[in-house]
Order: sequence, then structure tokens, then C-alpha cells
Amino acid sequence: MTTVALYHAKGGVGKTSAAVNLSYLCAAGGHKTLLWDLDPQASATFYCKIRPKLSVGVRKMVKGSADVKSSVKHTEYENLDLLPAAFSERKMDIVLSRMKKPKRRIRGIVDRLEDRYRYLFIDCPPGFTLLSDNIFRAADIILIPLIPTTLSIRTYVRIMKYFSDKDLDSGRVFPFFSLVDRRKKMHRETVEAYTGGGRYLRTSIPYSSDIEKMGATLAPVLLSAPRSKAAEAYRHLWEEVGEIKKGDTRA
Repeated sequence: MTTVALYHAKGGVGKTSAAVNLSYLCAAGGHKTLLWDLDPQASATFYCKIRPKLSVGVRKMVKGSADVKSSVKHTEYENLDLLPAAFSERKMDIVLSRMKKPKRRIRGIVDRLEDRYRYLFIDCPPGFTLLSDNIFRAADIILIPLIPTTLSIRTYVRIMKYFSDKDLDSGRVFPFFSLVDRRKKMHRETVEAYTGGGRYLRTSIPYSSDIEKMGATLAPVLLSAPRSKAAEAYRHLWEEVGEIKKGDTRA
């Protein structure tokens, strides 16, 4: 199973919309796919029309004393399941901090799902936390959406420093630009300066009303606006994730 985490230190950068659309594309390609909504805001769960509630409590889930598979819900899309968010997940750091080997607990849950799915996508909560440390150690690929501004690039530098300070594998990290408004000079210049260089992916996701409407349509852009620029961008992004999977690490 390949685990792909969508992460950023803050919200509002297109993380959840990317997680939903990429997981849908993966499932539509015939892969058995699970989307795990670990953000207590539960936006991915909302988009999938699932009630944000876990059958298994957070403590039992991370301890491994209960079967996490009992909390998995089927979505209306073939091959795509959801592990929904729950308000209790806001306490995840407290629960983890009281356990032995607290940085390996999410890895244990991932291992218990491995026999059922080909891909696991994680919609991560924002911030630098013990939970994010867990996710970083469990994920094979970490995608970071960046708005093309100076402050956003600075945040990415901070994330990479965090990986270095915590002795985490930064080779798993791949940033891409999101919410790109090409009418703005800074956006255009930033995308042109960084895209395809270093670890930055080539694909950028446009600022689009079609993506904003996901809250109303409750569907991936690939279904609600399949011919849109946003849908095409997500397709290209998924192709790049496939290249990473094949070993193109852009070192």
C-alpha cells in the first residue's frame, strides 16, 4: 500500500480539495483506495457525504485494541472508502503523548489497513504536532500545497527545517502550487521561478470557482466540472504522483 499525505502547517491552501480529488482519481483508475480524514474540521468527510463519526474511539484506535476497519465507510464512488473525521481527534496529541513509542502509532494503524487497500490518502490537520510527526513517519509521499507568495514559500522552508530538526525523511516531501491566480503578477512570477525545479512538482492547481463549489456540489471537481482547468490540473497532479511512485524523486 502506498500512503500519500496532504499536509500544510496552516489551513486554507487547497489541501483537502486536493486530497478528495486525488483519491477519487486513484479509485476511478481501478485502485482500491482509502481516504483518511484526520483534520477535525472534517471537510473531506463532508465532501464525501459521510457523517463525521468514528465507530472506534481515538484511544482504542491508536492503541490497536480495536479494529479500525470497523470505522471505515463506503462512499458512493466505486473503490473509494473513507475513514471519517471525528471531533474527538482534536485530542489525538494528548492521547499519543501518554503512550509508549508515541511517534509510531499512526504507522501501526496504516499497517493494519495494508491488506485491504492499494492507496491510502491522508488529509492532515494543520500545525506541527505529535500527530503530524506520526503522519510524516508513516507516509510514503507527502504533498504540500503552496499558495505562490513569499510567505508561503517561507512556510515551506520552515517545514523542511522541521524535517531536518526532527531527523525526518525530507525525500518524501513534494510541494506543488495551489490556488494560483495568474492575473496576479506575484503568483505568475513565483510559479515560473519554482515550478519543476528542485522538489517542486510541475503541476499547479488554479484558483477556481469550480473548486470552491465543492462545498455545494459535494462532489470531486472531476465529476462536477470534468472539463474545467481545475479538473485537468488534478489529473496532471495525479500523473506526477504516479511518477514519484515509480521512483522519480526529483533529487
